[in-house]
Amino acid sequence: MTTVTMTVNGKSVSREVESRTLLSAFLRDGLNLTGTHIGCDTSQCGACTVHVDGKAVKACTMFALEAEGAEVGTIEGQSSHGKLNTIQEAFKEHHGLQCGFCTPGMVMTTAALLKDNPTPSEAQIRAHLEGNICRCTGYHNIVKAIMAASGQDVSAIAAA
Repeated sequence: MTTVTMTVNGKSVSREVESRTLLSAFLRDGLNLTGTHIGCDTSQCGACTVHVDGKAVKACTMFALEAEGAEVGTIEGQSSHGKLNTIQEAFKEHHGLQCGFCTPGMVMTTAALLKDNPTPSEAQIRAHLEGNICRCTGYHNIVKAIMAASGQDVSAIAAA
């Protein structure tokens, strides 16, 4: 067992972990941050997407020890004082979720996209979401929600 220390959603945390502990398991089991979903364990679905030092990372592909000293952001850190952030509100308003399983990863991926590109085109959004799988929505409303979150007019997006 080795001690790992990192900042998660603005709070410093230290825990003993086995060297093989994935960041996703550390967050879910060690810190009870269960919004980081495990959908495939092969980095195909993106449901486990978190931010590590400001970059979107699939937490099932990274060991907790690799995050030593890092700033980690999870879906739980996106809202403030129980109030949804702009992205979460847009997903809610534009029905960018159905079952909700992929939503935390989609929101985290979107936050990284909008940080780097505040007004992405529809094509850029679709390309950026390639690493995230939604089995319910067909992506149309997710793209609409992301456009809305970026302050763009969503009426130009063709109906599904």
